[in-house]
Amino acid sequence: MSWLGFGRLSVVLFLVLSGFSLALAAARNDWRLGSLARYARRRAWRILPAYWAALAFSLVIAWTVVRQPHSAEPSAGSVVVYTLMLQDLFAVPTPNGAFWSIGVEALLYGVLPLLVLLCRRFGPAAMLAVVTLPVIVIGFVVFDGSPPQGDNWLAPHLVPAFAAGVVAAGVAAAGDRLGRLPWAWLSVLAAIPAGALILHRGARWMVNNYYWVDLAVVPAMTLFLLAVVSGRPAGLIRLLDSAPLRRLGAISYSLYLIHLPIVVAISQKLVIPRLGRDTVSFTVTTLLAGGLSLVGAWFFAKVFEVPFRSWADVRDTIRPPAPVVAPNRPVPTPAGRH
Repeated sequence: MSWLGFGRLSVVLFLVLSGFSLALAAARNDWRLGSLARYARRRAWRILPAYWAALAFSLVIAWTVVRQPHSAEPSAGSVVVYTLMLQDLFAVPTPNGAFWSIGVEALLYGVLPLLVLLCRRFGPAAMLAVVTLPVIVIGFVVFDGSPPQGDNWLAPHLVPAFAAGVVAAGVAAAGDRLGRLPWAWLSVLAAIPAGALILHRGARWMVNNYYWVDLAVVPAMTLFLLAVVSGRPAGLIRLLDSAPLRRLGAISYSLYLIHLPIVVAISQKLVIPRLGRDTVSFTVTTLLAGGLSLVGAWFFAKVFEVPFRSWADVRDTIRPPAPVVAPNRPVPTPAGRH
């Protein structure tokens, strides 16, 4: 099942999309992000409740059912590192193999204000060059063209993916230039070199060369995003806007957070002992774990995402805004008070 390694590229697309969505408002405001405190609060409120709940769930599964493949049982250090989202910096046994990208995302949240500042001072193209060239130099000079692969220190070569999304936000914010280029066809052309190389060398080669593969697919993914934003191709837009995909998108974060412990538990404890390791067992695991993961993600999203998606809504619930009073009219006082 080495072809499953292609699923890793979806993380790269997510980072491009994340950079785009987080920077779009700033791009429309002359590359001004606004209050850093408000930005940090909104990011934490959106990401942490579901993540910490999924961390607790993952630890319970790892300690009582089955630990993650290729990892020791989580330790006290694991709890500290993963609670603080520092798994991209410190190597400890993991409770959930999917959490590596959450650590990367958290680090990129911290980088975004600097990227926006560079866009304002020097322009989006210069910003992208500033963050991409050092990554390429490090890959060739420090690692002699073969950077090591692992669960740590993955952020440096993924910064350009996030930064490319920021650049796409600048293009989208320009508005009048967005519909002038055939973004979908440009995306296809950009994908041909990387796609041909991956298909020629195979998925196993790709897994051992994520550092360069991730960088190679970023241009195609960025152009594809701009194609979608520009509304083309229309058939794809209708598909992405369909009710099933909208519902799936609404729980996608929770689904990503909890799916791997469920897959591992069902595979290692239920399916493999009875069916072995073959296509049938893979199919059974996919159906069972996929269905259970979707149900679990719906519950997680309902409990740990939906109530926290808008910090402004929660803030107004905790501290209702002051009433709007028309000019030259007295503020009404509660009954019994004069």
